[in-house]
Amino acid sequence: MIVRLIARRLLLALGTLIIVSAAIFVVVEILPGDIARLMLGPYASAEDMALVRAELGLDRPLAVRYFEWAGHFLTGDWGSSWRLRTAIAPLVISRLANSALLAGLAIATIVPIAVLAGVIAAAKRGRFADRAISFGGMCFMAVPEFVSSMFLILVFSLWLKWVPSTARIPGDTSILTHLDALILPILALALVLFGYVSRMVRASMVEELRRGYVRTALLKGVSPAAVLIRHVLRNALLPTITVIANQVSWLVGGLVVVENVFNYPGLGQLLLQAALSQDLPMLEVTVLILAAILIGANLIADILYGVLNPKTRIQRQGTAA
Repeated sequence: MIVRLIARRLLLALGTLIIVSAAIFVVVEILPGDIARLMLGPYASAEDMALVRAELGLDRPLAVRYFEWAGHFLTGDWGSSWRLRTAIAPLVISRLANSALLAGLAIATIVPIAVLAGVIAAAKRGRFADRAISFGGMCFMAVPEFVSSMFLILVFSLWLKWVPSTARIPGDTSILTHLDALILPILALALVLFGYVSRMVRASMVEELRRGYVRTALLKGVSPAAVLIRHVLRNALLPTITVIANQVSWLVGGLVVVENVFNYPGLGQLLLQAALSQDLPMLEVTVLILAAILIGANLIADILYGVLNPKTRIQRQGTAA
């Protein structure tokens, strides 16, 4: 059953990715503006512009260009950037690694804290700790990343002077040697994630605490702490897995904002630069990679939820029958 579940989800994800890739290519290709004019300047002759269009393949049908682009992408030939005049693959892979490091540190930092806060809020529901955590989570969720980033720079960089205001890393050094520059971007990404995860954990914990097996365990002499950690928390974390995976889509959007505010050399910054300069090959590759990340995160969450929750497998088996 597990194998069939994974196979169905993989096929669905693959089909979705194919449709998304076609949509990305079509939308990017029909963006307004003459690429030949943009590359050659306003005083280029019609003959020169025609040569550039032919060299870039823009004079061929859209469907032909899509299948050729998709074939090259699958073989690792992602083309060259029109703006930077360099191969796309090495640049995108390095920027993707930088973004993955930033997002990974944000998730690894805030998810345990948010889960702990949700457990405390559920255990102390109705009391000051519960109200403080819930109110803080709602405030963090309501503040956009741009606003929180500027506030963090103002307080911790300009006022207290504890950390740098920019995350720009010199090209000849490793990011790991400048971890202090990542503190503010990580905080900016983590605040909204804290609100969603802590509130979901709290809601799931409160629902589980009302179930009959909790009262039965307590009547049998099991300590409240053991019931809370061994049984209630385990069941309450199932919906949280889906929430964390769904927040990857927010995290991708947040990376675009945060990386540009802090001048961090990540994929989000590269995406915005490609869009502003109409660097179509770079834009198509970066958007497709981000879409693949979102689809992959939802796929992993769906599979994990099905594996960890026996009820889901039973329901799906009954539906298939």
